[in-house]
Amino acid sequence: MAEANALEVLVQALRRLPGVGAKSASRMAFHLLQHDRAGALTLSRALAEAAEQVSHCERCHTFTQSLVCATCLDPQRDAAKLCVVETPADQSAVERTGAYRGLYFVLMGRLSPLDGIGPKDIGLKKLFDRACDGLVQEVILATNFTAEGEATAHVISEALKARGLTLTRLARGVPAGSELEYVDLGTIAHALVDRR
Repeated sequence: MAEANALEVLVQALRRLPGVGAKSASRMAFHLLQHDRAGALTLSRALAEAAEQVSHCERCHTFTQSLVCATCLDPQRDAAKLCVVETPADQSAVERTGAYRGLYFVLMGRLSPLDGIGPKDIGLKKLFDRACDGLVQEVILATNFTAEGEATAHVISEALKARGLTLTRLARGVPAGSELEYVDLGTIAHALVDRR
């Protein structure tokens, strides 16, 4: 009986991952136990270590094992530019482009009144303090193009407008290599408005 309970606990734990339903979680659990016990132990140790050792950077709020992350400590970064993203995954995506050499602020979420997530829940005061530190000249709003991401960008923009900072928003438009007839109408409309 204990074995069945341990297996069910594993399946339920795996279901906590985004996009993983009951069937996928069950397949993962059976695979790890049947074919990759060493991998299961490695995974459990890595999760335990990360949960214990990874925290938030004091300056930008991303994940780090230090008080201040390597990006914030990098003297080659342009301290006059501050890119605001919703999550560490979004920060990682921007970094992988190699096109941005400024600093970041990671909100760890977005405003969503329907879900009870307000300005205090995503650390807007800390962002405003950071943006007004005397070094930052441009705040790049790189929140997602969802209703919540747009609302978050709007609130940040309105709060920082009066402080003499340049505020910019990521451009949006037709993806490279796509054909207009297959692009959704909202994307085409935004591309026309934001044309250059």
